[in-house]
Amino acid sequence: MARFRNKKKAVFVKPAKKQSQQNVDHVTGDKIPRSFVFSRLKLPATLKQLQADLRKMMLPYTALNLKEKKRNNLRDFLNVAGPMGVTHFLMLSKTGTSPYLRVARTPQGPTLTFKIQQYSLAVDIIKSQKHPRVPKDLFKNSPLIVLSGFGTGEQHLKLTTIMFQNIFPAIDINTVKLSSCQRIVLLNYNKETKLIDFRHYSIRLQPVGVSRRIRKFVQNHNVPDLRSLQDVSDFITKAGYGSESEGDEEAATVSLASDVGRVNKASTKSAVKLQEIGPRMTLELIKIEDGLCAGTVIFGNSGEKKEQVEEDEEKDDDEDDASKGSEDDMDE
Repeated sequence: MARFRNKKKAVFVKPAKKQSQQNVDHVTGDKIPRSFVFSRLKLPATLKQLQADLRKMMLPYTALNLKEKKRNNLRDFLNVAGPMGVTHFLMLSKTGTSPYLRVARTPQGPTLTFKIQQYSLAVDIIKSQKHPRVPKDLFKNSPLIVLSGFGTGEQHLKLTTIMFQNIFPAIDINTVKLSSCQRIVLLNYNKETKLIDFRHYSIRLQPVGVSRRIRKFVQNHNVPDLRSLQDVSDFITKAGYGSESEGDEEAATVSLASDVGRVNKASTKSAVKLQEIGPRMTLELIKIEDGLCAGTVIFGNSGEKKEQVEEDEEKDDDEDDASKGSEDDMDE
């Protein structure tokens, strides 16, 4: 008589998928902030270009080629944001003569509404510079965020600080690679005018005590033209290239902890220079809502224009009358 041995089958447990390291902020342990930059209502051509500039500024964690359709409403963007891990919305709109920028945390807010008093496009800033500099890898990493003048203790400025601090990935000064720090977004609050100056710069390092010709030779690997020189030493000491007074200022120099590029070596001094790449904006905070473009008004500027109220009403009517959107309407 055959004997059957009861064998317990081992239960196979599928290992839980670890969240991709590319989606996790190694400093906070939370998911990396991602953004959608889109428009509310119809925008003129210049504001459309500003929208494109803001998308480029938010790289690499944004939908650079996000396509919008006329029937898309806020709910459509919110439905897509969840699966894609989008944490923030930047929304441009215009009513009358005033453009507005809303910065919101998804999915439940808060929402900060800014009136754009002035703005300049990136292309205009580059055209105004004698030697514009936009390296091909400039947007490979997120920019650093610097906020100045917000420490007044006022509640609405604290909320503004928290919002912008969380819109970009956090950095650990002990582990961050200097080569990844190539851009900086600066927000400066003016206590007298109560306006915020919004600037976007590229960061450039130059070794102190190295002539411009030698620096270019090392960076570009181009063989120099020595035909007009009597001696190779003339290439180094020729007038106009042997000194960099601006770069040698003590206040503008730092000692590097690691190599950055071919000419900036560890334990040597390099001059830190900022070059504006745009866009540039002057913002006025006019409202903070505790929800996503809705809810209780936490802060309201008493000088808010009537046109902004009209824009809110037009936006609500647009969402009520909009046809049902779908995820297929927005392709990244």
